[in-house]
Amino acid sequence: MTRVISMTEIEATAERLGIDLSEVDLNSIHLPAGEDFGIKSDDDQDLLQSDNADFESGFGNAIVVDNLPVVAPEKFEKLEGVIRKIFSQIGVIKEDGLWMPVNPETQKSLGFCFVEYNTPQEAELAKEKINGYKLDKSHIFAVNMFDDFDKYMKVADQWTPAEIKPYTPGENLQQWLTDEKARDQFVIRAGSDTEVLWNDARHLKPELVYRRTYWTESFVQWSPLGTYLATVHRQGAAVWGGASTFNRLMRYAHAQVKLIDFSPGEKYLVTYSSHEPSNPRDTHRVLLNIFDVRTGKVMRDFKGNADEFVIGGSGGVSGVSWPVFRWSGGRDDKYFARIGKNVISVYETETFTLIDKKSIKVENVLDFSWSPTDPILALFVPELGGGNQPARVSLIQIPGKEELRQKNLFSVSDCKMYWQSNGDYLAVKVDRYTKTKKSTYTGFELFRIKERDIPIEVLELENKNDKIVAFAWEPKGHRFAVIHGDSPRPDVSFYSMKTAHNTGRVQKLTTLKGKQANALYWSPGGRFVILAGLKGFNGQLEFYNVDELETMATGEHFMATDIEWDPTGRYVATAVTSVHEMENGFHIWSFNGKLLYRIPRDHFFQFLWRPRPPSFLSSEKEEEIAKNLKKYSKKYEAEDQDVSLLLSEQDREKRKMLQDEWDRWVKEWKRLHEEEKGEREKLRDGEASDEEEEYEAKEVEVEEILDVSQEVVSGYQISPTVSTFLFAIEENRLRQTEGF
Repeated sequence: MTRVISMTEIEATAERLGIDLSEVDLNSIHLPAGEDFGIKSDDDQDLLQSDNADFESGFGNAIVVDNLPVVAPEKFEKLEGVIRKIFSQIGVIKEDGLWMPVNPETQKSLGFCFVEYNTPQEAELAKEKINGYKLDKSHIFAVNMFDDFDKYMKVADQWTPAEIKPYTPGENLQQWLTDEKARDQFVIRAGSDTEVLWNDARHLKPELVYRRTYWTESFVQWSPLGTYLATVHRQGAAVWGGASTFNRLMRYAHAQVKLIDFSPGEKYLVTYSSHEPSNPRDTHRVLLNIFDVRTGKVMRDFKGNADEFVIGGSGGVSGVSWPVFRWSGGRDDKYFARIGKNVISVYETETFTLIDKKSIKVENVLDFSWSPTDPILALFVPELGGGNQPARVSLIQIPGKEELRQKNLFSVSDCKMYWQSNGDYLAVKVDRYTKTKKSTYTGFELFRIKERDIPIEVLELENKNDKIVAFAWEPKGHRFAVIHGDSPRPDVSFYSMKTAHNTGRVQKLTTLKGKQANALYWSPGGRFVILAGLKGFNGQLEFYNVDELETMATGEHFMATDIEWDPTGRYVATAVTSVHEMENGFHIWSFNGKLLYRIPRDHFFQFLWRPRPPSFLSSEKEEEIAKNLKKYSKKYEAEDQDVSLLLSEQDREKRKMLQDEWDRWVKEWKRLHEEEKGEREKLRDGEASDEEEEYEAKEVEVEEILDVSQEVVSGYQISPTVSTFLFAIEENRLRQTEGF
């Protein structure tokens, strides 16, 4: 085991080695992955303290069950089996964790027992869920925590008034919404840093709010209304919030948590983990906890094999569909549901039990989704019996479980459901087989949810063999867009559920031919949409105004992987995450396609706008503001002009700074040039001028031996040396003769 060194020992060692600790940057010291050298983090210390507190209290994971039947020894085993079966539904009972005391005189049970779980959370949950359980008419369980008995025994005989602590108001978690500049925040993760920033589009740059290194071990996530920022760690999850700094508000202990999900109203947090079995033949074990966000209390947990959570939905971790629990529409967080084999289990959060204590039985149900605003479930059931029983989509009202509408579908190969954000419409995309069964074609079943009897309209494209690339409703509106056709240039069509004459028929507005797009991103306020070409299209962007049916601008963010509108619909972010090794970072654009600024970041993992809660303004007030926008905009136009002048002044200052820097550079080089003048004259053999036009060209003669030969003259042999000398004399004579 690693020995923990005290600070006194460290200081003594540093003094002996002559090291000044004040000059050591402790934040720059990083331990190897998975190694702590006995140095515990703040989270570890908190967990150790809480674990020690549970251990010191002695029996935090034990409960006392009263009002049991008093039985003879021959019935002990049967009664213990019944008790174990009931209480094992809540959690794992420790080995020898069930003890039923016996009257030593009669050898009969005393009518109560002790049950010990692995964790205090399981014991608390057992107390809540089983207290009042009716075993039979004469025996209704009374369940209490074992520690409560010790607490009640310590109550003083004489009453003393409780100490009243002074009220200290908490930090305003919505302070960021009061920003005078009406800016939005976003969070990014790059490398080991997590940063929360303001989008200061006026100054064309982000402004840092808070930065923290190693804030999370996997990812961060905003709560749906933007109140909390959740981080994920080995020990569990945590939520943070505050006005200017992000303080930890609550921890949720769940070892090796992999995924988290908030309820729409931020009341509950669902955490998920899966654990590999020791025997490879066994399946993964899954644990889901539902916490109360404010108190950190476990309201309900779900355990089982991964196979039990795979049915339906899209694949998540280890094939488990995520989210496992889907919450009903609205902010009341009243219901949540999960899909099982031939059932939809709907729970209500008042008791965290099944509605009417039973699931909705739906044979072979494949998928379901909630209305975003109402407690209405949409279910999809595929064909059964080789096509003898048609597929169907059903709408079911909760909690009454009445079927509001049903539509039978034939020759179905696949089906997907899309709710409009206000819950006014439901679009069901249906892929059907042709008569030959060799190919498929696509159509849409459009449900008008808020109209009487929920009428259904069928929509087929002009070329029904077109492949549907993408579909998206206009938020808070009545229009939708479809990308259809074959790559590389599919078409984009826009439709409206309302017509000028209010005939209740869907109407096509326009079709854009041959677009480099494979994804649709509507502005949260509607009206504007981005036609995006991601992946193979390398980040092509087209900003389109659906009101005017015209393109406002086109752009490109090379290799873009993510696109996200800010919650107001004024700005949009495009990002290249670490899926690609190059070009990592993000761009911020205006709603009409103007690129405002670029921020490159290596190892870029996440970009998330901070959500805003719904406006308190009524629709009538919003319409009034829109009509009198010029009156309200005068103040902001003046501010924009001031910012524009400030930016111009900053630009002038920047240019002046660059000019001054250039002048200093030139002056320095002139000084060096003057200092080296003597050296240059020396290299030029005393020539003083540096001007090229004053240079005098001189020819330098270089003698070269072309050939060497020996000749015999009058019986004499001339040596090579003499021959060379005579050749030079003759060459010199010829030059003088020719005027050299």
